[in-house]
Amino acid sequence: MRKILLNLLLIFSTLITSFVIGQEEKELFVNSIKGGIKIDGLSKEIQWEKAKWSSSFWMWRPTDTLQANKQTQFKMLRDDQNLYILIELTTNGNTFTTPSLKRDFEWYESDSVTLLFDTFNDATNAFSFATNPLGLKSDGLISGGNQNYRTDRNYAWDTKWTVETTIEEGKYTAEFKIPFSAFFYDNTQTSWRFNLFRRNFEGNETSSWAQTPQNQTIGNLAFMGKMIFEEPLKKAQNPISIIPYISAAKFEDFENNTSDFNLSVGGDAKIPIGNALNLDLTLNPDFSQVEVDDQVVNLTRFAISLPEKRQFFTQNDDLFKDFGANNDVAPFFSRRIGVAEDLDGNTIENKIIAGARLSGKLNSNLRLGFLNILTDADIANEIPSNLNTVFTLRQKVFTRSNVSFFFIDRRTTKEYDFISEEEKKNSVTGIEYNLASPDSKWTGRAFFHKSFTEGLDDDDIISGVRLQRNTLRNRVGMEVIHGGEDFRSNLGFFRRTGFLKLSPEYTYRIYPKNPNVTSYEFSERTFFVFNPTIDYKLTDRWFISTFRKRYLNNTSLDLRIINRYEFLTDGFDPTRSSDGIDLPSNSSYNFTDIELGYRSDQRKKFNFDSKISYGSFYNGTKFAVENEFKWRKQPIFNASMIVNFNAIKLPEPYSSKDIWLISPKLDFTFTKTLFWTTFVQYNSQGENLGVNSRLQWRFAPLSDLYIVYNDNYISTDNFSPRYRSFNLKLTYWLNI
Repeated sequence: MRKILLNLLLIFSTLITSFVIGQEEKELFVNSIKGGIKIDGLSKEIQWEKAKWSSSFWMWRPTDTLQANKQTQFKMLRDDQNLYILIELTTNGNTFTTPSLKRDFEWYESDSVTLLFDTFNDATNAFSFATNPLGLKSDGLISGGNQNYRTDRNYAWDTKWTVETTIEEGKYTAEFKIPFSAFFYDNTQTSWRFNLFRRNFEGNETSSWAQTPQNQTIGNLAFMGKMIFEEPLKKAQNPISIIPYISAAKFEDFENNTSDFNLSVGGDAKIPIGNALNLDLTLNPDFSQVEVDDQVVNLTRFAISLPEKRQFFTQNDDLFKDFGANNDVAPFFSRRIGVAEDLDGNTIENKIIAGARLSGKLNSNLRLGFLNILTDADIANEIPSNLNTVFTLRQKVFTRSNVSFFFIDRRTTKEYDFISEEEKKNSVTGIEYNLASPDSKWTGRAFFHKSFTEGLDDDDIISGVRLQRNTLRNRVGMEVIHGGEDFRSNLGFFRRTGFLKLSPEYTYRIYPKNPNVTSYEFSERTFFVFNPTIDYKLTDRWFISTFRKRYLNNTSLDLRIINRYEFLTDGFDPTRSSDGIDLPSNSSYNFTDIELGYRSDQRKKFNFDSKISYGSFYNGTKFAVENEFKWRKQPIFNASMIVNFNAIKLPEPYSSKDIWLISPKLDFTFTKTLFWTTFVQYNSQGENLGVNSRLQWRFAPLSDLYIVYNDNYISTDNFSPRYRSFNLKLTYWLNI
């Protein structure tokens, strides 16, 4: 194991000094003006004559070797308080795809234009602002170089800015005013790295100002131009923001035949410190307005992590969560704070009393993160009061790489007789090197984590190395992780401890001359897991072979063959039936299934994504169908329906079960400020039916009135009610 890690680290040390930037950087000059510009989606103001147009956009998809068929041009100006951007986008017509009127819309599902500002020129973090032909707003924070669209984009972040659009024949125009107070930046620098990309849904092309290879994520921060300011920027005068709330809630617990009414008051504060640091404070936070978690069917022997949706935990969240290796080893998982289990194993809220978070830049190359949160005790459910602390430092090295350090600590605030010594306090510390080459072809990570837990002193270390090379036709990667049996992180998420995992993968892409097909993709992903406590016995082996065909009309066809071997060290019932019998411990299984998937054209008002699979499953069989159907009456109404079915047949005496997951969702966006969403979820595995209905009125910028209705039923007892709540919450964003 040590030899493998040392060899991979040697490759790291060879690579990090050998990269060069492979493309010429575009530049845009930003002139200064006196007085503001009226934002109306037009270019009639005389000030715009001082700025020059920039254009020559390159396609990203369906090909990256041609300039865009429908070009975009833009110009910028600034005064002391604001940055102004004017964009003209030529189109194929005026039949735009605009699914809804909600803020933070999905840019890839509609006609849109997105601006990225790397204000510290680190090619790792950026601010994102987007709009569409209707002038909707979407803003977010970018981390990790924007190399992974699933993990590197955080749209829970909101700030105040202005945009207006106008639609004309064959084009639309967008005019932005973004206050400098919306950014954090180094005012000693005279330029920012910048890029602008657009989605032309009707013309079926995505293009960007800075040319980006199609094997890389659009908006990847390795591929940006530069905006040069005519005059130096002044020190930002970011306002202090106070966000109080008042919430009234009526609860009914039908199982325990109790009811309650609760009136609570609390709020958040955002206090800027200089140009680059922000202190966030929260007192008695209330998350009743947050969307409910999506129900899932779990057929594995491991727990499943669900994404964080609470806004307090999302700003600069990469500083806290971006450690370890995906779901295998995550030393910090914010949902461990404020969420716990009752004595029956049900997930419940664990009240947060107060919290503070300091995050941002100490200088252009060094980032700081500090989080400290106190949770309340729930003696009836044997949940202690905990003080939760996270401290991180991230130093940029070379062009886009960084070295990170973290310290995580969780400890009870006093003695509890229902808590073991092992659970009273736990600390974890670690160091990581994150590799990102200037052209994003090489990425990787090397990490070393150690935990400190009372009574667990043997192998309490987790270490690993991941390295990947991604070019136009080939992607090849290798990951090695060692996890000690005594490693613990009470604020983390881990599938297992005590393991050695090897995971090679390879993908080959073909770009044919066929005008109807954009690419063929063949991939092979494998991983092997060994258990060091039983002489490195193989416990898991997966071979995942995938063929994907992408069509020019946005449809795709997938064929996947998965062969698995599992050795069960503990008994396990895949159906999770309440009266099921576990497959025995120390038993092994080899099984294979075949999956066929098809995704229709997402530009159509009715579209779907479907998969069907069949194969052996442990000592039986599994037939599965996964469907997601969508229909829209844009931009007012969106409807979706998830219908998943798993038929598991195991020999007697083990459990066979038909498992259904049915989730209809209705989303009304009456105006840009009034939204109503109703979400129904039925999961037969969890024997649960849930209803969540939420009305949101944004009566002022970033200020909302929420009315939320939740209902929960036990599906095995004629859908008898379990829990019901009605919440009324008012929040107001006040800048001082």
